[in-house]
Amino acid sequence: MGNASGVTERNEAAAVRALLIRANARDNVAIVVNEGGLPAGTVLESGLVLREAVPEAHKVALADLEKGAPILRYGTVIGYAEVPLKAGSWVHEQSMRLPAPPKLDELPISTEVPEPLPPLEGCTFEGYVNEDGTVGTKNILGITTTVQCVAATVDYAVRRIKTELLPRYPHVDDVISLTHSYGCGIALDAPGAEIPVRTLRNLSRNPNLGGAPMMVSLGCEKLQPAVLVASPDFPVLDTSANVVRLQDEQHHGFEDMVTAIMRMAEARLVRLNARRRVTRPAADLIVGMQCGGSDAFSGVTANPALGHAADLLVRAGATVIFSEVTEVRDAAAIVTARAANETVAREFIRELAWYDDYLSRGETDRSANPSPGNKKGGLTNIVEKALGATAKAGSTALAGVLGPGERVNRRGLIFAATPAGDFVCGTLQLAAGMNVHVFTTGRGTPYGLAMAPVIKVASRSALAQRWSDLIDVDAGVIATGKASVEEVGEQIFRLILDVASGRKVTCADRWGLHNDLALFNPSPVT
Repeated sequence: MGNASGVTERNEAAAVRALLIRANARDNVAIVVNEGGLPAGTVLESGLVLREAVPEAHKVALADLEKGAPILRYGTVIGYAEVPLKAGSWVHEQSMRLPAPPKLDELPISTEVPEPLPPLEGCTFEGYVNEDGTVGTKNILGITTTVQCVAATVDYAVRRIKTELLPRYPHVDDVISLTHSYGCGIALDAPGAEIPVRTLRNLSRNPNLGGAPMMVSLGCEKLQPAVLVASPDFPVLDTSANVVRLQDEQHHGFEDMVTAIMRMAEARLVRLNARRRVTRPAADLIVGMQCGGSDAFSGVTANPALGHAADLLVRAGATVIFSEVTEVRDAAAIVTARAANETVAREFIRELAWYDDYLSRGETDRSANPSPGNKKGGLTNIVEKALGATAKAGSTALAGVLGPGERVNRRGLIFAATPAGDFVCGTLQLAAGMNVHVFTTGRGTPYGLAMAPVIKVASRSALAQRWSDLIDVDAGVIATGKASVEEVGEQIFRLILDVASGRKVTCADRWGLHNDLALFNPSPVT
């Protein structure tokens, strides 16, 4: 009975058409494409037989590996074998040791700067032109808060504005509150305090909010409106026309406060409602790229496709932002080698060094990054994750680097230093000026932002099919050979233009899935 069962299992395994992806000819592992994984005994096209079951997206050894042998994916060492691994074995977290991070003082500096790609002419979208020269893809009234104390009041006012006022202004897309947990009980002159302050300042000036802030203040907080908006990059803010202070003596009770907010909001709605979309060059786009809930497919399907879209955007003159320090740290040599010049490379290294120190102060390091879901999806460690994540950056030269919360000041491919957490990264990219967001995922997430449209790209067709009303693009077709990286990248590029123009609505916006802003605050709270 046992023998018969074994024969049946082997026959069934042999009947399965094994689909594997080997990212680079040097790789000694490949990932399993088959949904549900492959059983032990499966015969691969090479004749290799699986020694054990290998889950979907997980790695199989293509050759015998001695203990301590390097394990290569993307043509790069992602770890070292902790135990001897026979060809056909499942390679997972317990069988692999994390390599040391690359030394920042030994990285190549602009040694492989790519030649500019041919310009892509005639690419346009329909957007809203702001007085500061930026262009919005949405026409939103945003109400910034200086301190958490006023958040509930502003949220209440926003609900009333949406119900009582917004229907009278059909050309305004939305009214949102920019609430947060910052503003008081803080040390404004402490190291790192400039990060949340400039983040809030630049969020209030996001192109999709008309490029101009409306604020609600309590009155006694440390982060006063004058401090929040103080910047040589912006004109002086007329506080009488743009700020409501709840502690001002003219407000007699809660209703007076809400009425004042609604009165100022309506004056803004009148101006916003008079605006119309106009044809603009794609060069006015600032596209933020992020990955979350990643799996081992992300680095060979969704992220490379987004990287191709990024190249098309740069060729069209647009700005493309990639981020997530811990998810590029182990691929730093790829980035510094293609930095446009030494200054850009050194700025990139400076941000990595700052983050290394930040993690060290918290008694942790980059190895804390992969989530349980990442590992279940076949990403064994942060090295493998970083190599796949960096594919989003495409192939053009790195044109510039931003510190956390800084605003974009040039076009091309830009690295914005942020944590890898989805909501913190998204918030900082909005502060950088992002007007369209593209988010790749392998495990799936309903993540969305109110301030900018979020295009979701699935790394696996199974996810795209199961979450058909949450995923905008299926990049899993690359894994099964139904489409190329370039074809899906062009699909993403065209969708970015359509979404930016308001011709198409993302799944997240259709459902109104808008996560809260999340400030990055490395400074002390007093």
